[in-house]
Amino acid sequence: MAEPAAPLRVLFCIGVNQNFFDLPAGGTGAVWQSFSAMLGELAALDGVTVLGTIDDDQHMVGPSAAWPWTCYVLADVAGQPTVAEACNLLRTTPVGEHALWRYLRIEARMGRELTIPAAVGRPGAAGDR
Repeated sequence: MAEPAAPLRVLFCIGVNQNFFDLPAGGTGAVWQSFSAMLGELAALDGVTVLGTIDDDQHMVGPSAAWPWTCYVLADVAGQPTVAEACNLLRTTPVGEHALWRYLRIEARMGRELTIPAAVGRPGAAGDR
């Protein structure tokens, strides 16, 4: 029997759009509630294990259309279709009469867990000079 494939290591990069900042004072609460619900749905997707999150809103203020992003979610994900399903949550999570993607954007970086090959040996070994 073949071993199951290793999960993808995925960094979900999330940025806040100008539309969020254009909301009237006190009008961002519905976006935050929808964003919280979306993060819960992402974590609950079959094949997703959230490893951690980073929020950079104290050092990066204003909209982020690309790097540096406002926040990040690092997760192990079963495969690319599940990554796409996670990203699609911005299209399907409602915020009043709109969807969450009116206020946020998301991109996913996919790879594998960084591991040092066993054949390399351990740091400081005699053959490493």
